[in-house]
Amino acid sequence: MSKNILVLSASPRKGGNSDTLCDEFILGATESGHNAEKIFLRDHKINYCTGCGVCNGTHRCVQKDDMEEILDKMVKADVIVMATPVYFYTMDGQMKTLIDRTVPRYTEISNKDFYFIITAADTDIKLMERTIEGLRGFTEGCLPNPHEKGIIYGMGAWQTGEIQHTPAMNQAFEMGSKV
Repeated sequence: MSKNILVLSASPRKGGNSDTLCDEFILGATESGHNAEKIFLRDHKINYCTGCGVCNGTHRCVQKDDMEEILDKMVKADVIVMATPVYFYTMDGQMKTLIDRTVPRYTEISNKDFYFIITAADTDIKLMERTIEGLRGFTEGCLPNPHEKGIIYGMGAWQTGEIQHTPAMNQAFEMGSKV
């Protein structure tokens, strides 16, 4: 059965290491007959949450930016891939801002399969777990019935393109093909 996959690429660099792994995941998924769309967060206007609380009652944000459309796609997707470079041992600001802005409809992001892609120059997987725990804080801590299906650790890649020489490339393709 074909699934609708939404890939949220938080890399600030088009063609950056985490973005490259997103493309490999998508290649594997589409070759296996799934539909995939990548949203490159850098190309969208997503304001910070102001904590005004209006959305608690209306389920709509008062801010007029691209988040409403992205959130609608998150609600409709079967599978969500969250990809981020690791900055100071946590997710980058683009991903955190996106997560914060799901408040109006986060309870509708239910029964989804989740994959995480993280990239870092560091090679200590124990330190990378801090980033994964931050992503799990969103999925497991806040969303109804999430299903974590896989993690791709793209480690040892600092400069753009270095990820292409790591096992993470094959892992991303294989994980995408087995969605």
